[in-house]
Amino acid sequence: MTHHDAQQHLPRAAGANGRYCVVLPAYNAAKTIGPLVQSIKSQGLPVVVVDDGSTDNTAAIAAQHGALVISHLRNQGKGRALRTGFEHALRATYEAVVTMDSDGQHHPEDIPKFIQAAERQHAGIVVGNRMGSAVMPFMRRHTNRVMSRLISALSRQEIPDSQCGFRLIHREVLATVPLRSRHYEIETELLLAASRRRWKTISVPIQATYNNGAVSYIRPLQDTVRFFMLLLRFLLNPRT
Repeated sequence: MTHHDAQQHLPRAAGANGRYCVVLPAYNAAKTIGPLVQSIKSQGLPVVVVDDGSTDNTAAIAAQHGALVISHLRNQGKGRALRTGFEHALRATYEAVVTMDSDGQHHPEDIPKFIQAAERQHAGIVVGNRMGSAVMPFMRRHTNRVMSRLISALSRQEIPDSQCGFRLIHREVLATVPLRSRHYEIETELLLAASRRRWKTISVPIQATYNNGAVSYIRPLQDTVRFFMLLLRFLLNPRT
């Protein structure tokens, strides 16, 4: 099967069978959310946008382009937004959830890679790998590499881009892995908690776009502290 065939066939089959949905946590993403939702919908996949207390018209634009929108009355953080999306996906009995960032960094045409890899390798989680992308900013690449080595060692699985938010997560993982994080550390929490329950995590190479005008809400100091506090909790609590 060619790459073009996979790109056209897999999402249509997923959408028609109702097996997968795409969850987009969004905060003040009015500039990027419309084209992103439209591109995902064109592949036959339902889109759930969790509007995390945006002060712009993110929710309205997402709905206009065909997304199901769930709104938080106030901003609660990416982790809380993702957990809201996961709760909806579990209630709707989707087989798996694809998560993407709403800032336009991730390319919807890469979604078939996740579906194909999950089905062929029976993985609980499939994580995008941006480390082969020459456009990733140097400091982000360096920080990500250090974090990913730590996560790989703790999970006893090779995860080259542990901080990538472009993922496929099987419903059984979401149903059995307790998540508590409210911010960006949720991506680490999910990997560590899933590995503790012996879920298989694999990676697929993806494209990435930076400097597209979208605003980053990452706070390096606070989010780094949260990351290491999560690692400490994981190490000290065998039931995490």
